[in-house]
This record gives sequence, C-alpha cells and structure tokens, in this order.
Amino acid sequence: MKTIICSLVLLLGAAAQAEVKLSVFDCGKLILTDITAFSLRNDETPVRELFAPCYLIEHPQGTLLWDSGLQLELAGKGEVDLEPGVKVRYDVALPDQLAAMGLTPADIDLVAFSHMHWDHVGAANLFTDATLLIQEPEYQAAFVDQNNQLFQPDLYLGLADNKRKILKGDHDVFGDGSVTIVSAPGHTPGHQVLLVQLENTGPVLLSGDLYHFRASRELRRAPTFNTDAEQTFKSMDKVEALMLVEGATLWIEHDQALADTLKKAPEFYD
Repeated sequence: MKTIICSLVLLLGAAAQAEVKLSVFDCGKLILTDITAFSLRNDETPVRELFAPCYLIEHPQGTLLWDSGLQLELAGKGEVDLEPGVKVRYDVALPDQLAAMGLTPADIDLVAFSHMHWDHVGAANLFTDATLLIQEPEYQAAFVDQNNQLFQPDLYLGLADNKRKILKGDHDVFGDGSVTIVSAPGHTPGHQVLLVQLENTGPVLLSGDLYHFRASRELRRAPTFNTDAEQTFKSMDKVEALMLVEGATLWIEHDQALADTLKKAPEFYD
C-alpha cells in the first residue's frame, strides 16, 4: 500500500497551477424504498435519495466530462417509477445544462466514467467526438463481453468507434498532476475515481461508486452487487490513504445531502 501511495504522490507531484475549473450538474435523482442491496440495513441510515451527478472539468489543455447521469429520455418527465422500489427524477437534461454554459457535446474533448452502470452513462452516446478514457477491465466488460447485468450497452455503444485511451491503472489526464484518474476496481471490474486539484477549493476526490452512502464509508460496506468485494475494500484503503496524503475532500457522488450544498453549473469551483 505504501508503494502505491508513493507512486501516486510522485504522479501528482506539486500539481501545476493550471487554471482548472470544476462544474457540477444535476443529472437526476434515485429514490429507493429498500437499501439492503448496498449491504446496509434499512435502520442504519434514513437516506433513501441518491444524487446522480455529471461533472465538467475545464483545463487549459481541454475539457473532461466525468459521468453523464441518468438516461436522457427521463428528463422533464417528473417522478418516474423505474422498477419496483426505485423511482427516478431528472429535471433538466445534460445537453441543456451544457447549453446554458455555451457548450455542446462536440465541445467536450475527453469523456470518462467512474464505471459503466446505467445511472452514470445516461448521456454517453452524445459524446462521439470525445476521446474515451477507460480502464482495460471496464472496456473488456462493457464493450467486448457485454455480460454485466447492470450495464446497458445501448446507453454507451455509440462510443464504440471513439478515439480511446485504454488505461492500465492511475492516469495523469493532462500531464501536470492537476487531474488524475485513480484506478479503484471492485464495484465494477474497472471502476475509477477522479482527483481534481483546485487552486482555491483545494483537492477534491470524486468517489464514483466507491461509496454510495456516508454510512457505506463509516461502516465499511460493499454492495452485494459489486463484482468483487475484496477488491472493493482494497480500493477503499488505497483511496482513503491517497486522500489523507493529498488533504483531499471526498465528494460521495450519490450523496444528495452533499449535492444540495454544492454550487451547480454554470457556477463552478476553482
């Protein structure tokens, strides 16, 4: 573990003082009746609403979209019963939120997903002009094998012909330590998280689905539907150690209470 963290610190270095901006988009909400699939008893947390975010990182060398929220067809339809025990709501579609910033999907240079579950790739097919950054095991599972029950290939196979960079571990996106994809498998074969160094806000770690609830972190629980629980716990250890070294603030992506406190695009963090 010490070797892994030392390698990451060398990779990050003294992150260059690039003018990096991080914007948060509201790309939906999930409303759950039962949370036992997350290895949490229903009496261990009262939380039943999960945020579905999208993020835009603007760097002098280009733009990176991280995660793309719920399916676009759900936008503007109010509260929808998706399946028994699961409702969703998505008010303003991601393309419209980008348009409010004067951007179109064609303006996005890079696209990366924490993982390929349906609630993180809902708008993926819009970004056919972007370079896809994806871990090798995730690419294999999503684009080659296509046998993960929680993947919906129709939501992302539009990216099959994209220019892509297949990652084999941690990746310095812009080469200056300001934005780092950190390999954190277990939830899915190639799950990853994102560390963004912001000059005024400080380092922010976007969790993907390493944790879904604050209680998941506090009680150290891995959902029953993770591909590898042991690998998940190793990833938790790696990311927690990295955050300690970096002094990073963790943003649990699905944390609705946190999301309610965050500035939303077109406002940004820098």
